[in-house]
Amino acid sequence: MNRTSSLITLVLITALGIGVTWLVQRSNAPQIAAEQRLLESRKLLDVLPLDAYDNLPLEQPLTLTDVNLSHSLLLGGYRASKSGQPVAVLLRSQAQGYAGNIELLIAIDANGRLLGVKTLEQNETPSLGGHIGDWPNSWLQTFTGNSSNQPTDAGWALKKDQGQFDQIAGATITSRAAINAIHDALRYFDEHRTTLLGSVP
Repeated sequence: MNRTSSLITLVLITALGIGVTWLVQRSNAPQIAAEQRLLESRKLLDVLPLDAYDNLPLEQPLTLTDVNLSHSLLLGGYRASKSGQPVAVLLRSQAQGYAGNIELLIAIDANGRLLGVKTLEQNETPSLGGHIGDWPNSWLQTFTGNSSNQPTDAGWALKKDQGQFDQIAGATITSRAAINAIHDALRYFDEHRTTLLGSVP
C-alpha cells in the first residue's frame, strides 16, 4: 500500500469515526436533555418529598395575577399534583435583601401550610446573610408547618421586632426580607386558593 492510499484510508477512517460519533450524540441528545431537565427539576423541587407528586410541576406554570405583594414580588407559580389531585403550590418570590434581591421557592400544601422554602438566588454578605443560600437550611426549616394566620400577623416577625422568629445571626435585614416574603406567599395562597389549586380541596 503506497503512502497516498494510506493517507486516504486514514482520512476515511477518521471521517467515519467523526460521523458515527455525531450520529450517536444526535440520537442520544433528546434523552440526555430530558434527563438533565429532570435532574434540574428535582434539584429545584427538593422542597417537596419525591413521592408527594407524580406530575412535572415546572412544565405546567400557573398564571398569576396581583403579583406585587406587600413586601415581595411573585415571579411565577407551579402546581404539584398526585393522581390528578393538587397537593402543593410552589411560588417563586423575590424580596429585597441587604445586598440585593433574594429569590425564594416557597412550597405550600393544599391546606395552606408551609412545606418548605429554598433560596434560588441571593447576593447577601458571605458568612452572614449569605447563609440563607445554604441547602438544606435549618433556619428556613423553622417556618415549616406554619400558615398565614399561624402565627398571627404580629407573630410573623423577628423576636427583636416582637415576633416569633429568630434571625440569621448578624443578618437582620436578610431575615426580615425572607420572613416577609414567606408570609406574603402564604397570604397570597389563601386569597387565590381555588385558582392556584385548580379546584376546591
